[in-house]
Amino acid sequence: MFKKILIANRGEIACRVAATARRMGIQTVAVYSDADAGAKHVQACDEALHIGGSAPKESYLRWERILQAAQETGAQAVHPGYGFLSENEDFAKACAAAGLVFIGPPASAILAMGLKAESKRLMEQAGVPLVPGYHGANQAPALLQAEADRIGYPALIKASAGGGGKGMRVVEKSEDFAAALASCKREAINSFGSDAVLIEKYVQRPRHIEIQVFGDTHGNCVYLFERDCSVQRRHQKVLEEAPAPGMTETLRAQMGAAAVAAAKAVNYVGAGTVEFIVEQTAYDQPESMRFFFMEMNTRLQVEHPVTEAITGLDLVEWQLRVASGEPLPLRQDQLRIQGHAIEARICAENPDNNFLPATGTLQVYRKPQASSFERSTVRIDDGVREGDTISPFYDSMVAKLIVHGDTREQALARLDTALAQTHIVGLNTNVQFLRHVVRSDAFAMAKLDTALIQRESAVLFKQDPVGLQAAAAAVIADALRLEAAAQGADPFSRRDGWQSHGTTRRRFELEYDGQPVRAVLTYGPQRLLQVGEGAEAALQLTPQGDGLWVQFNGARIHSTVHAQGETCHVFTPQGATRIGLLDPLAHAGEAAQEAGRLTAPMPGKVVSFAVKAGDKVKAGQPLAVMEAMKMEHTISAPKDGVVAELLYAPGDQVADGAELLKLAV
Repeated sequence: MFKKILIANRGEIACRVAATARRMGIQTVAVYSDADAGAKHVQACDEALHIGGSAPKESYLRWERILQAAQETGAQAVHPGYGFLSENEDFAKACAAAGLVFIGPPASAILAMGLKAESKRLMEQAGVPLVPGYHGANQAPALLQAEADRIGYPALIKASAGGGGKGMRVVEKSEDFAAALASCKREAINSFGSDAVLIEKYVQRPRHIEIQVFGDTHGNCVYLFERDCSVQRRHQKVLEEAPAPGMTETLRAQMGAAAVAAAKAVNYVGAGTVEFIVEQTAYDQPESMRFFFMEMNTRLQVEHPVTEAITGLDLVEWQLRVASGEPLPLRQDQLRIQGHAIEARICAENPDNNFLPATGTLQVYRKPQASSFERSTVRIDDGVREGDTISPFYDSMVAKLIVHGDTREQALARLDTALAQTHIVGLNTNVQFLRHVVRSDAFAMAKLDTALIQRESAVLFKQDPVGLQAAAAAVIADALRLEAAAQGADPFSRRDGWQSHGTTRRRFELEYDGQPVRAVLTYGPQRLLQVGEGAEAALQLTPQGDGLWVQFNGARIHSTVHAQGETCHVFTPQGATRIGLLDPLAHAGEAAQEAGRLTAPMPGKVVSFAVKAGDKVKAGQPLAVMEAMKMEHTISAPKDGVVAELLYAPGDQVADGAELLKLAV
């Protein structure tokens, strides 16, 4: 076994590899870019070397510098993780030339499976089912059009060297083919340096099911069952689960045998994934499913944890053992499926804006409590910490949340709960969108295909299960809690609305879904809250940890509020939302301008007036000083005008919303 390895990657996969290596007593070397100087993966390893600038081409793709780092530190092997250099046959060859073990397949296998057209020819020879199509070298547009016409429409044009959904077009009819081909070729040459394409029959209602395979240097090869990765956006995976819902034992055995045949066709060693497109005539008829080879990923997959969860195995450990020359730890007949696992990719992006990637600082990053790695109920794989920055240089994935249960239903419930406990503030993420998917009838009933997100868009996007009333009650209750904690036990410092007679009302200015909302809290034997045009109802709160139990308007919910300036992020078991809690003093001028008068933004005392009746004033000129919350605040003129009347005298106590003076404009 190796004594020291270098991890030629970053983020969560680097942390993941380092964790297994540490458990096995193997020392690790991290490499990092300028942007990652303080990254989590750097601290997760025993040593770390700087390899260049923030952009990948200046650091993580500089394989000459990475090999130099390995030699300088005495590493015996290089683990490429996934992405970057993990499927680069030149890098694999360079590792061997430098006397380093590449913890992955032979360069020849990477090369054979790297070009889609070549890999499909190999699979055809190995007897692996293929989607009807054309994978030839002749790229004449007329020939490609003729092949598409022969195969039938809808047809799929796909870049031969492509991946990640780039260089791919679906053509519905023959007359659209030429324009789609030209567009696909332009994208392919820009993304992959090659405009070669293949043509395939477009499978309708398709599922994306992949088989995890493992080979060793002793000629053994096994499959570790399947993963369903059908839930995708922009041809990129969002949720992955194992085993695939509706999979029959017969189909599993057939797909497993085909995957092993594919791996053996290229003398595969290490971890790999054979991806299949599965056609289904109906969601509830698994016996009708037909599978076709799509491609092989010659590396460890992002979604490998769900396979680990249902098998109880550590696939990184298998990689290390196989790369060091050991045989596979288990035979095919020793592998078993136990329970169901689902992985959610938490990404910095805005689902409601076409999944636009987001950057920013993780001002709040709270995760669900994880259990042990062995048969974990909840597992989090990440490469970031609270306070870290999600930069524009790398992938937008923040973390992977993996759950395991005895059944799919149990796993779904655990995933929803774990997502509810995931609080991220500072940038947009897809956490709430993932909850919408998990809670959707289509996903819960396993009506899966790669168009699920588009098909269910009405219930997945722009959803707010919290609502104005609950959100307002939560932020106001949290504000009261914070005030009580800050004021302590001194009865003369408390702002609880007590007075010897009459009623005290307090106004809160909110902003919800881009619209202003006023809430009024009335103090008395009990606190009564009215939000907007809603009914007045008792507001009760009970602190619990950093959250609150809030009872209002017939509902009792647990909420946690994280304030970011005037924006409050409200997290509840039902979902999360944002609501603005505006500083009434900061916006006093704006409110007065809208109302056409100057009013007290909250209960307090008039300290002084800077003007008298008849004075001409300019916009922004100080008019009065109020004392509230032990601080003095200046009320300024919202616009030019003439002071018509002062309605109070210095020293007077005024209620929230009381008109202080009249201004003729």
